[in-house]
Amino acid sequence: MSKDKQTETDEEAPKGKKKLFLIMGVAVLAIAGAAYFFVFSSGSAEAAAPVHGGYTALEPIAVNLAGGGYLKIGITLDYTAAAAGGGHGGGGVDGAKAYDAIISTFSQANPADVTGARDALKEALEQKIIAKYTEDGVPMVMGIYFTEYVTQ
Repeated sequence: MSKDKQTETDEEAPKGKKKLFLIMGVAVLAIAGAAYFFVFSSGSAEAAAPVHGGYTALEPIAVNLAGGGYLKIGITLDYTAAAAGGGHGGGGVDGAKAYDAIISTFSQANPADVTGARDALKEALEQKIIAKYTEDGVPMVMGIYFTEYVTQ
């Protein structure tokens, strides 16, 4: 009988160690998952969706086109809360960089492009403006809206 009790004790010891290792493994995975969630996911959520801060309407300007004629264009900048001073009365953005982007984008365009590829030119202009208003990796402008678009 002493051999039977010794055999039972030897069989129970590995089961207890397996259970302990299983519990420790689950705990390590839970801690690693929580660390990943807090370190990586919180930063990407903020970068993916900037918070709206306000609008800056720019006066329409006339731009001479490359093939003759002109385009009278007005835009409104949709700026982020970071540009608005985080909601503490920062005042938004001025339009100097946006005017520069408008002139450089449309002064090289042909009249046929201005009327036929309006959406493509708007997308290119929007990307230029967002790039010009990005400071230290933080975008100050999140989009633009045409308020006037007249060609002649």
